[in-house]
Amino acid sequence: MIIAVDGPAASGKGTIARALARHYGLPHMDTGLLYRAAALNLLRMGLEPESEFAAARACDIDQIDLGDPDLRSEAAGSVASRISAFPLVRQALIERQRHFAALPGGAVLDGRDIGTVIAPNAQAKLFVTATDEVRARRRWEELRAAGLDARLEDVLADIRARDQRDSARSAAPLRPAEDAERIDTSTLPVEAAIAAAIAAVERRRPSA
Repeated sequence: MIIAVDGPAASGKGTIARALARHYGLPHMDTGLLYRAAALNLLRMGLEPESEFAAARACDIDQIDLGDPDLRSEAAGSVASRISAFPLVRQALIERQRHFAALPGGAVLDGRDIGTVIAPNAQAKLFVTATDEVRARRRWEELRAAGLDARLEDVLADIRARDQRDSARSAAPLRPAEDAERIDTSTLPVEAAIAAAIAAVERRRPSA
């Protein structure tokens, strides 16, 4: 069974995807880490993030440890959001994601275009969202917990800018698949959001 979990930044899709992977005993891929790895590679190589060709060069990410804490930095996230709009970057990383989705027994993948581009034939598709204000506060609290100084207003502006880039790009824009079940986590505790996701998957399981 392939489970596709899409949604904007800080919507809770990663938490839900990891919980689904544990619940169903499936491997999980946070596809956003691939773009963050390319972004981190680009930054470390001193290349220009506005150049599509430079960004494509940075997609050779085999030497990047996907457990590197620098992948979670705001710098990596900001650059990842920018370079993910480049068709050459998305093309460079698409096969790695599709190969993972094709693992025997299935997989859980979360990102921006899993249900629409990477695994359009996924048995279960979720689109997880929340208001931009709620998502900004979540990200701000994460930054504060990590000891980073951040202004809520700046985080909100960044969230909105990422949403605009992700939704307006020509290559695999952020949008729900037509057959995706939507989960709004704005007012849901984590446990309730996970329960809603499991219920949605159960409705879509081949045996259901």
